[in-house]
Amino acid sequence: MVHPTGPTGSAGRPGRLTALGVVALAVAVLGGCSGSGGDQSGETTESRPPASPSKSYPPPSPPRTVPSVRSYEPGNGPGWKPVNSTRVVADPEGPLADEARMLAGELKADYATGPARKGDIELVISPGQSGGDEAYRLTAQNGRVRITGSDDAGVFYGTRTVLQTLRSGGEVPEGVIRDRPDRPQRGLNLDIARKHFTPGWIEARLREMADLKLNQLALHFSDDQGFRVESTSHPEIVSAQHLTTAQLRHILDVARRLHITVIPEIDSPGHLGAVLRAHPSLQLVNVNGAPAQGAIDIGKPAAARLIDDLLREYAKTFPGAYFHIGADEYVALMAEDPEGSYPGLAALARQKYGPNGRIQDLATDWLNDRAAVVREGGKKAKAWNDGFFRDGVVRADKSIEVEYWTGKESGERPPAEYLSEGRKVSNLNDEYLYYVLGEPNQFVYPTGERIYKEWTPAVLRGTEPVTSQPTGRDRVPGGRFAIWCDLANAQTEAQVARGIRLPLNAVAQKLWDPRPPAEGWPAFVKLADRVDAEDAED
Repeated sequence: MVHPTGPTGSAGRPGRLTALGVVALAVAVLGGCSGSGGDQSGETTESRPPASPSKSYPPPSPPRTVPSVRSYEPGNGPGWKPVNSTRVVADPEGPLADEARMLAGELKADYATGPARKGDIELVISPGQSGGDEAYRLTAQNGRVRITGSDDAGVFYGTRTVLQTLRSGGEVPEGVIRDRPDRPQRGLNLDIARKHFTPGWIEARLREMADLKLNQLALHFSDDQGFRVESTSHPEIVSAQHLTTAQLRHILDVARRLHITVIPEIDSPGHLGAVLRAHPSLQLVNVNGAPAQGAIDIGKPAAARLIDDLLREYAKTFPGAYFHIGADEYVALMAEDPEGSYPGLAALARQKYGPNGRIQDLATDWLNDRAAVVREGGKKAKAWNDGFFRDGVVRADKSIEVEYWTGKESGERPPAEYLSEGRKVSNLNDEYLYYVLGEPNQFVYPTGERIYKEWTPAVLRGTEPVTSQPTGRDRVPGGRFAIWCDLANAQTEAQVARGIRLPLNAVAQKLWDPRPPAEGWPAFVKLADRVDAEDAED
């Protein structure tokens, strides 16, 4: 239950009955602020006028955070900020124990079991609270803060809002914040296959993401340049620089505590150069006997067994709901004449699927089989959009989520086609969201300003939104900003971190709040600088 709004009489912030205060008091007495949500009677406890106000305060400034909160109802009071006696209150045996301990450490406060008192911040699970698992309600009133949500994820995001409002304004404004994300999938895609990133750098990005209420980190750890995660099923494929099992477990544990799902990606049947160096007999060759860069021969049963060993191993290692199975840029399908260039695969396709069978059908079958393997491991499959083809004998399983990144290669199909087939399509639009080290192939480093001003989840390809199909959260569940390391030495870890900071802030804003930004880019940059955790600690 949320405590009624009213004046607190808190010491240290004397009331001032100014003209603004009179107006604010009159509004409160006449019915309070309107807002979304409330109790079953239709009247929120926050909107009921106080019985006998003793003080009036200037109207509070709205909370300023990245991403911005969706709803704020101002109250009449001094707001809240930590004092020497502040405690974070939660049930030590309950689901919010981790969140409470973390926040207590961040606020340099004590952790207590309650009951909450003046100066405290209280975390509570409220079963059935509206808005979904990531929604929360934050009430600052009577010298206390109370954060409630139906799930620990929502309450955790409420704690991030507390920290950001303290950095941006010095206090949590009096009143009620109701907040929830627009899109359920919000994150960062990190290519650790082409460039080895240290565990400490990855952990720092996780903490940065959590502050921005991002909830997915996709790790692309297998490519032509390297295989960067320790393997027990096939240790022969692992590169010298890699994440050990212990390092990966630590990263996964940090991610879990920050409510971030880590998505593994083993890209196949292309981008397998590191794997094929240890298994050259599985390399695809063309009609002239030349090896196809990074491509495994999908006509060989041993190829499927090798990849499935890895999928099964990492499906057990990574606890999240998703597994990315790649499917992009298979060299055999990028040839001008696939069947003429790879006659062995062409003959197999006709044998399996009849006279109309093509190599794309073999590739689609490969995709479906890999999706079935990760599904057996309890995962939902994701795959890049250029691994889905039109007009084939074999069709891609509808349960595989499309990750739309390109309209420039063999994935020239417009995103509306995938949506019209009833598929879910996540947004990794390479026009805005691709940070490619060294800027090869006409890529340029994306700017936060351009994302902030032009991009939305509906802008799946190029610069124009999809309008012919629905693009709400059920069809376009979200997106990720992507770091690709084509020229691995073009930037250091520190340069990458600086380069992605403002773009990541902009992406977080656009995935959380569907409204046009309320302030211009210069003001957003200043706000991002103020709420940045690392800057705040300096």
